[in-house]
Amino acid sequence: MKAERPAQLMIDLIREIASPLTTKVEYPSLWAGAGKEARCAGRKQMFARLIAHWVYGGFLAGLLLLLLTPVLVHAWPASLVATFLCLPLYMVHQYEEHDNDRFRVFVNQKIRKGRVGLSPLAVFVINVPGVWGIIGMSLAVAATVSVGLGLVAIYLVLLNGTIHVVQAIISRGYNPGLGTAITLFLPLGGYGIAAIHQAGGGTLLMHMTGAAAAIAIHVAIVVHTMRRRPEL
Repeated sequence: MKAERPAQLMIDLIREIASPLTTKVEYPSLWAGAGKEARCAGRKQMFARLIAHWVYGGFLAGLLLLLLTPVLVHAWPASLVATFLCLPLYMVHQYEEHDNDRFRVFVNQKIRKGRVGLSPLAVFVINVPGVWGIIGMSLAVAATVSVGLGLVAIYLVLLNGTIHVVQAIISRGYNPGLGTAITLFLPLGGYGIAAIHQAGGGTLLMHMTGAAAAIAIHVAIVVHTMRRRPEL
């Protein structure tokens, strides 16, 4: 019996050392929940940074598209080139307009008199899936359905530029985006209308469609801004 005692002690010691490695975790759901919450928080932070800083990526993408324009559109008709240019030039305009959140602050302070009319999420939705998406779809249908549908993008640019100028005249001062609205949007709008008209797409119906779409988009933005909905 005495000879067996050291062996038994050794076995007990090994079991004691190994037990933490083999013991089943008591609360696996707790750890799983914590990991899920961490991943969820990480995704929210990424989305928040995207909402806060989208304009800088858009500006760089706009410069890249302008740099690549001779390669991308060298075989395109002038009407499609004008429609395409609405996207990169709008991205450049958005940088002047939204850098340092200046447009949202301008609207909330000057137009909404200190009340929340636009939130960062609303600005993101309006400009990225809204503006970029509409111009992209306008270019796609202009190339595949009717060149006259490029007037949706052209009138979107032209109307936005006109609004900036009218606002500057009324307020007798600068508003965010005014510089590029005058130097980029108004010339591009005039050129685009002329190019699409020359290509045979400047029918009354197409002009009405393009103008109506641009007006409807801006009216929707104004209506949203004048309602106090800070969550969007």
